[in-house]
Amino acid sequence: MITFGYNSRFSSPLRALVFVALGILMIVAKADAMELVVKIFAAFILAAGIVSILVGFRQKKEGTMPLSFFNALTNVVIAALLFMFSGFVAKFVSYLLGFVLFGFGMFQLSVLMSMRKNVQVSIAAYIFPVLVTLAGVVIFFYPEFFGQSLGLIAGIALIVYGASDLISAFKMKSAKGDKVTPAPETPVETPSEPIEAKEVEYEKVDEQ
Repeated sequence: MITFGYNSRFSSPLRALVFVALGILMIVAKADAMELVVKIFAAFILAAGIVSILVGFRQKKEGTMPLSFFNALTNVVIAALLFMFSGFVAKFVSYLLGFVLFGFGMFQLSVLMSMRKNVQVSIAAYIFPVLVTLAGVVIFFYPEFFGQSLGLIAGIALIVYGASDLISAFKMKSAKGDKVTPAPETPVETPSEPIEAKEVEYEKVDEQ
């Protein structure tokens, strides 16, 4: 199971429940995955801009005004515009993706048609270009359906990930509880009275 972040007694179950809740929310709310991606991208730009602004204010007190300060303001403005027009941007990206896929599929079909004049092309070779072309048409004319389908897939993936993470957390907890404690060592008894040393007399034997 792939996990990330700090693992403690409650962090793994809490993280798993958050993933499951987000997955259920995306499925119930029929979230547009493309619009969600745009908002996440805008959030990253906004965070980077705010950090750069704080650094710029700190350097301003030291008597310098770096160019990065103005770039940070630009990032904040772009992030705000992306948040305000996230739906429009998501549709534009979907239109662009659909157009690119349609063009790519048609190009592959034209190449296969020209190859038929010289070599024999199997029917299976047309499957992938046809599917790509159809996907481009669907995405271009039905961007909302494309975004909601991605949101449904992402929601199911989050639920599966959260459930598996929760099961792994409980298994780890039960494994820690089943650890065998080593038996205490038996102390070695020492005699209470000291052993007295006795003198031994030796008799010298003459060598013959």
